Amino acid sequence: MMMIRRIVLKSAVVFLSASAWVGSTSAQEYPVRPITLVAPFPPGGALDLIARALAQKLQEQWGQTVIVDNRSGAAGIIGTTHVARSAPDGYTILLGATTTHGINPSLYKSLQYDAVADFEPVSLVATIPHLLVVNPDLPVHTFADFVKLAKVKTLPFGSAGVGSPHHLAGEMLKSQLQLDLQHVPYKGSAPAMTATMAGETAFMSVEVTAASQHIKAKKLRPIAVASAQRIPTVDVPTLGEVGVPGFEVTAWYAIYAPKGTPRPVVDKLSQALAKAVQAKDVQTRFASLDATPVGSTPDELRTYMDSEIKRWAQAVKAANVSME
Repeated sequence: MMMIRRIVLKSAVVFLSASAWVGSTSAQEYPVRPITLVAPFPPGGALDLIARALAQKLQEQWGQTVIVDNRSGAAGIIGTTHVARSAPDGYTILLGATTTHGINPSLYKSLQYDAVADFEPVSLVATIPHLLVVNPDLPVHTFADFVKLAKVKTLPFGSAGVGSPHHLAGEMLKSQLQLDLQHVPYKGSAPAMTATMAGETAFMSVEVTAASQHIKAKKLRPIAVASAQRIPTVDVPTLGEVGVPGFEVTAWYAIYAPKGTPRPVVDKLSQALAKAVQAKDVQTRFASLDATPVGSTPDELRTYMDSEIKRWAQAVKAANVSME
């Protein structure tokens, strides 16, 4: 009874806040003051760089300051929770990702936010595929070589930590192909890649953005890309082409607003973001990250997110992991 009362009270607060906002200004006037774009991961990574590129274009379109606020920690939970609890007025928004809105909902037993109920989807803005990379000294040059070796020998693989996309990708390969793979968690994808380059681990599934410079230096060897289509910067087949149909591990990035943000504001944000990702300088910036610009409607993002939550829930189940 108490829980029901809390939910009703929370809904009333959101409704009143949204009503007060609508009474004070309109979607046509929005934004009339600075906007904070929360990036729930540290500076310097792909998410942070995408956030800054988008912030600049929104600022140019609207003539209002757009501040990127890096609130990192706990697999994106700290920053994401902050936005979930912010006023639903369009002035605090989030650049969410695969981890925050795809994996965390099924990975954590007691998540501080609800990825669906606490947010208004705004727009899917970019995707970055994962690559399967191996240590160059490994006698593996193709995915077939990899499968053959993993059938007769235990191959350790690195990840950015338990429950990370890198970890779950390895567990999905292990489950689907019955391979002898052993997970070795690290504190981030960079040390995990370093371990693969040093031969401490045999392979890793990692974002192409992070691996590309090491591939060019021949410190890592790519053998397949975990996306529906091949990518122009790395000449390897997709996992679907080499016998693993439907296998896809893609880092995706999307803008969210707190639940209760008026739909006219959500739509205005979505339209501005669609325009931003089409700008030549943003596309050049994204290309340097091996990111594909998207741009979507709020409803398209909701459909995509729902499918991703279901897909990653299966991966979490296959990995048999959970976090408090």
